[in-house]
Amino acid sequence: MTTSFRLPKRLLVGNPMRSNQMSETLLPKTLALPVYCSDPISSNAYATQEILLVLALGGATAVLATPWVALFVVGLLALVTISYRQTCHAYPNGGGAYAVSKDNLGKSAALIAAAALMVDYVMTVAVSIAASVENLISAFPNLMPYNVVLCVGFILVLTLMNLRGVRESGTLFAIPTYGFIASVFIMLGAGFWQALNGHMPVAESAHLGFVDISPTGAALIILLLRAFASGCTSLTGVEAVSNGVPTFRKPKSRNAATTLIIMASLSIAMMAGIAFLSTWSGVHIADSLEQLTNVPGGYVQRTVLAQLSSAVFGNNTFGFFAVQGFTTLILALAANTAFNGFPILASILAEDRFMPKQLGRRGDRLVFSNGIVILASVAALLIVAFDGSVTKLIQLYILGVFVSFTLSQAGMVVYWRRQAKEHGWTPGHIAAAVVNGVGATATAVVLVIVLLTKFTHGAYLVVIAMPILVFLMLRIHRHYQRVSHQLKAAAGGITLPSRIHAVVLISQLNEPSLKALAFARAIRPSTITALRVDTSPMRTKKLIQEWAERDIAVPLTIVNSAYRDLTEPVLDYLSKIHIGPRDVVQVFVPEYVVGHWWETILHNQSALRLKSRLLYMPGVMVTSVPYQLKSAEPFVLERPGAEAEIAVPRSSSGGTGEGSVVSPEADNAEGDAGDAKVLASSGR
Repeated sequence: MTTSFRLPKRLLVGNPMRSNQMSETLLPKTLALPVYCSDPISSNAYATQEILLVLALGGATAVLATPWVALFVVGLLALVTISYRQTCHAYPNGGGAYAVSKDNLGKSAALIAAAALMVDYVMTVAVSIAASVENLISAFPNLMPYNVVLCVGFILVLTLMNLRGVRESGTLFAIPTYGFIASVFIMLGAGFWQALNGHMPVAESAHLGFVDISPTGAALIILLLRAFASGCTSLTGVEAVSNGVPTFRKPKSRNAATTLIIMASLSIAMMAGIAFLSTWSGVHIADSLEQLTNVPGGYVQRTVLAQLSSAVFGNNTFGFFAVQGFTTLILALAANTAFNGFPILASILAEDRFMPKQLGRRGDRLVFSNGIVILASVAALLIVAFDGSVTKLIQLYILGVFVSFTLSQAGMVVYWRRQAKEHGWTPGHIAAAVVNGVGATATAVVLVIVLLTKFTHGAYLVVIAMPILVFLMLRIHRHYQRVSHQLKAAAGGITLPSRIHAVVLISQLNEPSLKALAFARAIRPSTITALRVDTSPMRTKKLIQEWAERDIAVPLTIVNSAYRDLTEPVLDYLSKIHIGPRDVVQVFVPEYVVGHWWETILHNQSALRLKSRLLYMPGVMVTSVPYQLKSAEPFVLERPGAEAEIAVPRSSSGGTGEGSVVSPEADNAEGDAGDAKVLASSGR
């Protein structure tokens, strides 16, 4: 990597870390909470709002059910948290839905869980960022035209922060997370205190009314179920802790389980408080202003938290901006849950050969950089496609969450049955199996509710995407299996070639060409030919003249190119070489090595095209012969902290003592030096 690219990368990402520094990236609970739990905690900023938006369709009476719908949501959150707490202890190496399903339910269930989680992680980034910008615009309405630009910008910042490493990003995320928790609880405490003292906070939208539809019977039940499904967005990200158990400090499982309980307690308290206070203060919000009455001209709806903080602290006060500021930040950083979960899941899938192997490699900062970049790219595309609208994006959300919840908890039931068969049923096994069984049943019921109530509103896209992802993962796995079978070493080894036919590509007689000719002769092939494609008769004539003047002992072959193309004439010439079944044609391609990115554009393009075609010719080997121009950087292994050069001992007859470093040119230096000089002068 050239210096021009290296410096910006180091400024943005930081210096590389050694593999043995992995322990330095482990997280204490105080940092694990913002890293893995910012998503479920921050979802309280919009979960109650999504319940209200749905209930608004039923009018003022339906909106009064907001606290009770919220209580059902937090009850489900408590159940799922207890279930995943057991998963943290049962799977200390990471117990996400994929790992649990693969271990207990088989490959098919595991891939469905993986596809569901991948969709959910992408949606987490998109929804969290969109909600963050929505809260920012609630405080500064003039930013509305830049909605999508702000969303994409936030994603870019998060990507760079995560590329710097989990621990470093966790430190940065701690302030917004704890700031949001503190500001919301202070707001709730102040609001309830005012209510107890007879000064109930009044929301700015309290004077508005609803177009009263008053649904009854089945319509009311469907409305409540849809509101419940929308409120279940507060459960997103719960699984991230069980996925990230290996990144916790020891004792890993206990610290992860404790972090999970802290997260659930905070989320339950916040959601219940926001739901009750928003109902009592008269927050009125709807998808469309047409659903409201008494709306003044120029009225702009603000988020539920914006209305609550304005009612409690006063509009445009320090308290108002504190709540809005921390809400904006944590919603943006809530996507960090996905930025940690998606790359880890992708790396596990890559290790099992269901995803490209590149996703399993750690970058300079010991994070799975490729997974981070892919997640950010897909989420940004979704933001652009849906105009950064939370209402549009939320319809695609949480379906994948409850698919993974259900499979994970069902897998844990099977896990406890296996444990009981090995060790006998104990009260602990029975209790654990009951908890996971109830959790699996509850999440399965919610999955059906979500599917039925959100399918026509956009959830069908997720239903389509998941099977496609499973199909792609199966195809990738089949490809790796096929390649592994083809690459398996034969019992007898590889037979040495009978003869090597060297072909050196020559454009003009210069130093790179002479170097390639010398190297080709150094391997002592059975035959050697210098090949020139005639695209310019004048240059070809000059080459023939110089070749004769130097009396080079390599035959020069000229092939015509009717259409001034280099690639096809070379391929045609090589295909006509008569070789035996064990013969090899070795093509030597002189190439320039430059030091600046813009110089690369000016050189070697024809060589790249030719080599890409030669790779598909059986029996043909391609050798690049580099020639470093003065602009090229010296060849240095610039690996910070690289191990010392490995010494290769030679026998005493070789003339070097034990432990000396062998030069690759040493063995042939004496015999080939003459050949190189001959090519540079007369060739004989």
